[in-house]
Order: sequence, then C-alpha cells, then structure tokens
Amino acid sequence: MTISRSARARSVARVVLGGGLIIAGIGHLTFARKDFQAQVPDWVGIDKNVVVVLSGLVEIALGLALIVVRRRRSLLGLAVGLFFIAVFPGNISQFIDGHDAFGLNSDAARRNRLFFQPVLVAWAWWSTNAGDVLRRSRGASAVTDGARTGT
Repeated sequence: MTISRSARARSVARVVLGGGLIIAGIGHLTFARKDFQAQVPDWVGIDKNVVVVLSGLVEIALGLALIVVRRRRSLLGLAVGLFFIAVFPGNISQFIDGHDAFGLNSDAARRNRLFFQPVLVAWAWWSTNAGDVLRRSRGASAVTDGARTGT
C-alpha cells in the first residue's frame, strides 16, 4: 500500500504538532511556568499556577495522542483545535495587559502572536482531517432533517 504525498505531509505535520504540544506541556510544568502564568487572565478566577499545570498536562496528553492514536484521529484533531481556541483568551489577555513573556516584550510582538493561534487551529484540523468529523455530522443531520420533513 502506497501513501500519497498529501497523507505523508499530514502525518508529518501531525507528529510535529504533537511534539510541539509535548514540549510546550513540559514547559508549563517546568522551565516556562512563569511565562505561561503571564498569559492566564486575572478574570479566570483560579490560581494561575493551577491553570498552567492543568493546561500543561492537557497539552502533553493531546501531543502524545496526536503521535500515537490511530483511531478517531479526526475527532482528536477537532479536540486539539478546540483546545487552541479555548486558550486563545490567554493570548488576548497577554496583549491587552501588556505582559512580557516568551520574548514578546512589545505590543507589536504580542499582537503578531495573536495571528499564530488560527494557524495552530488550522494545522491541527488539516493534519488530522478534522473536517471529516464536521462533514459527517452535517451529512447525518441532513439525513435526519430530510427524514423529518419527508424529503
């Protein structure tokens, strides 16, 4: 069985993203904890250290899953993209509050970082064919809707 170039590129992209998530997750727990705490908005209402540790554990789990899980990969990719969306308010908070972290020590650098989050979402969804989940759910709902209307 031969693997297409597209499938190979998606696979490499998925593994690289998984590795990046694992490294980021380890950073949450160790060497970059203070930088990650700078991204936790004050309005979260939970101790910033707890948020950083928990999100680090989630990143490690998601990263490992991207690398080793074979079944339901599209659903996993959808979850990874949604995770990136869920933590986006932290990036916005860092920009609005002007917190320096990760070498983002200017408003321009913090603003430019905001544009990278949609890239991460797209990367997660493309590398896992997460669109398949959405297409299947839309197709299933169209069939259900058609059955209700008699079409």
